[in-house]
Amino acid sequence: MDKETIRDIIDWDITNWWRAIDYLDKNVPANEKSTQCLELGAARGGLSLWLALRGNSVLCTDLKNPEPIAGEIHCKYECGINISYAGLDATDIPFKNQFDIIVFKSILGGISQNNRNEYKAKTLNEIYGALKPGGMLLFTENLAATNLHRFLRRKYGTPGWNYLDINEVEELFSAFKTIKYTTTGFFGCFGRTEKQRILLGHLDGLLEFIIPKRKRYILSGIATK
Repeated sequence: MDKETIRDIIDWDITNWWRAIDYLDKNVPANEKSTQCLELGAARGGLSLWLALRGNSVLCTDLKNPEPIAGEIHCKYECGINISYAGLDATDIPFKNQFDIIVFKSILGGISQNNRNEYKAKTLNEIYGALKPGGMLLFTENLAATNLHRFLRRKYGTPGWNYLDINEVEELFSAFKTIKYTTTGFFGCFGRTEKQRILLGHLDGLLEFIIPKRKRYILSGIATK
């Protein structure tokens, strides 16, 4: 996939987050038929683009309808015919047993901001209910990572963001039949510009084999209902 498309899918800290998406690409079973997909917390609709380019039908959603921004990007790739839009609260999903695939990227920390941890579980319960039996949740999420990450995020990050702790994963996803995941990235989020983040992301790729999985800051996973 070319760099411009990757940039439109990922938008921020491209190198590390694309590594997280690549994990999903390599570990989701091939499916020859068009699937019904839902993106939560879409913002610019990057994951909807990723799914639509593969021939899937996608409902692209955010708390407010993301079409004014996401629609422009999707039209750029002439895949808008596969995508519809709606405003949707991820803690109150009005669909049951409807989607083959649900995706999100870095939404749990915002939904549960100011330490409202119960909203993480509520969101995942709503996702579970909206998936068809055998359906999959494909997700990437910011992790709390190390004390250094926590300190710098308090100083420079989004106030009140409630980063997911790796120790929460098993309990939060306990309703799902299976959950498999990996982690990636360490230095990339310290960059103050995207150019810096790209360079640090390449450094992460070189050093990942020596950085413990629990100390990385991006979680990438597949949960099956």
